[in-house]
Amino acid sequence: MSASTHGYSVPRFTPERGTWRKLMARDSLLRRLDWVLLLTCLALSAIGTVLVYSATRNRTELNQGDPYYFLVRHALNTGIGLLLAIGTVWLGHRTLRGAVPVLYGLSVILVLAVLTPLGSTINGAHAWIVIGAGFSLQPGEFAKITIILGMAMLLAARVDAGDRLSPDHRTVVQALGLAALPIAIVMLMPDLGSVMVMAVIVLAVLLSSGASNRWVAGLITTAVIGALLIWQLHVLDQYQIDRFAAFANPALDPAGVGYNTNQARIAIGSGGLTGKGLFHGTQTTGQFVPEQQTDFVFTVAGEELGFLGAGLIIVLLGVVLWRACRIARGTTELYGTVVAAGIIAWFAFQSFENIGMTLGIMPVAGLPLPFVSYGGSSMFAVWIGIGLLQSIKVQRPVSA
Repeated sequence: MSASTHGYSVPRFTPERGTWRKLMARDSLLRRLDWVLLLTCLALSAIGTVLVYSATRNRTELNQGDPYYFLVRHALNTGIGLLLAIGTVWLGHRTLRGAVPVLYGLSVILVLAVLTPLGSTINGAHAWIVIGAGFSLQPGEFAKITIILGMAMLLAARVDAGDRLSPDHRTVVQALGLAALPIAIVMLMPDLGSVMVMAVIVLAVLLSSGASNRWVAGLITTAVIGALLIWQLHVLDQYQIDRFAAFANPALDPAGVGYNTNQARIAIGSGGLTGKGLFHGTQTTGQFVPEQQTDFVFTVAGEELGFLGAGLIIVLLGVVLWRACRIARGTTELYGTVVAAGIIAWFAFQSFENIGMTLGIMPVAGLPLPFVSYGGSSMFAVWIGIGLLQSIKVQRPVSA
């Protein structure tokens, strides 16, 4: 009851519950998990908890007089994220495939809600919904997941059913239309960093689905033309234009628009090989680097743990991407491959952009470092991504 296309063994649909029972009967779920991936993500979150504490313990204007305020909340966010990952594995990526229309609709509603009076502006981006009691939600983080799942569902449907060898042009248009709606809304916020991540996700999903390379080339060309038009039509807010100007010319207004990047580079450069010691960073203690618990958390590692500590974070992120690539290559269904590819692109680009902006090699875009930066929405989203990867691994088709 299966078909083979381009090396994909395409299983017929079986109820998730039945598949789950087969898996549990054949092998232990715990043994099927990618423990290297899981432990690496936990290690990154643990490192992030310490760095967030170091960055905020002396900032009374942020921690409400409690030096452990951010430490506790970051650890709590990690715990909730882990529970979300477990729930995602329990449900299974195939069950979520059937729920994509509902999840997508809910995601679009939440993103749209940001543009209503419910939305709030934080750090220049009108991308948040403040729930109350100090809690806020950034719907754009979850839109990344629904774009991946939605596009994968459309692009892989006929291929996994054995009807086609690759997505046809009509299917590609439908998938691009699905992604275009939340991207356009996020652009209106404006949250340029999230838009950049979503664009990379769309390209990765198309490439991994086997869609014609002409689509990829056309999207890249369209993106370049669109970026030029946005710049010429002054669609971006002034603070975003200033960030790109500071990236192009680091010496431009070092006490103004270039302040964040300059202070970040000073902090990282002063750490040397082994750092100044945990909780002994003068730039961190002196509160010279803004948003150090979120967008610029990597500067804490660079200053206090030095090249070796900062390098360890990069190595751990590399391990996450390596294990994700193994999962993508190991699955025998196109849907699982495309979902994994989208998550890989998301994690890889966001990590590169975050670390790159602290080093001055990328423009400041307000993107958190996955698993490390403080932020509930981001932490929940990346752990759901890990849950999807683990589900793809443990729920590979099992022969009867």
